[in-house]
Amino acid sequence: MSTPTRQKRLTPNDVAALKGQQPIVSLTAYTTPMARLLDSHCDLLLVGDSLGMVLYGLDSTVGVTMEMMIAHGQAVLRGVTHACVIVDMPFGSYQESKEQAFRNAARLMKETGCDGIKLEGGMEMAETVQFLTQRGVPVLGHVGLMPQQVNTSGGYRSKGHSDAEAQTIRRDAKAIADAGAFAIVVEGTVEPLAREISESLTVPTIGIGASPACDGQILVSDDMLGLFNEFKPRFVKHYAELAGVISTAVETYAAEVKARRFPGPEHTFKPRAKS
Repeated sequence: MSTPTRQKRLTPNDVAALKGQQPIVSLTAYTTPMARLLDSHCDLLLVGDSLGMVLYGLDSTVGVTMEMMIAHGQAVLRGVTHACVIVDMPFGSYQESKEQAFRNAARLMKETGCDGIKLEGGMEMAETVQFLTQRGVPVLGHVGLMPQQVNTSGGYRSKGHSDAEAQTIRRDAKAIADAGAFAIVVEGTVEPLAREISESLTVPTIGIGASPACDGQILVSDDMLGLFNEFKPRFVKHYAELAGVISTAVETYAAEVKARRFPGPEHTFKPRAKS
């Protein structure tokens, strides 16, 4: 009996090859239903550690665990047939040593079936990125604003305003690219600098709060869909206002339940006729 052919997803190499060809479309995904909705429209889906804040109500991404990333990575992979899927390495799972990073990256890839991992860091992580890529782990880098370092970097503020800070980000991006990352997320970085970095690197840059000149863009899906109205970062554009739609739908549902208009006869099961 023949084995069914599995549809081929985009690979990290495919994503890297898009530099100079077409902009890379990326969004975050944390669940199977959302992954199914996003898959055909995206080149890359990121199972981001932002799920700690988006789904679990944490104040930052620092509290996210390997178990959380694996569970959501598995969920996303069940809903994807087209996009390249990358899973974030959570805080504390790779910073100690390159050997620790490989063990945890290998675990993520084995247990989720993802196409690669993402980690934050610049020059200090270059040796680790090289160690991983030489051992078969595709790496998506992340420089500029790095949420896992929020406790030491002065909070969630844009980066690259001073000459010294700009030079550090330039060096970080080059070091991670030279170490073998297939692409680099550039977050919260002033526009001229993000543009300069994108033009100088041979690997794609994926911007979030960076520059339209980046080789691709990524947003947190829940932000882009308008599911959060409490705070809207400058770099987010709402392509829908689903929070209001959901609130209205739930309000209508509650009113119908209280008035006993739901469920109606069409929503209930009738006894089968006796033969």
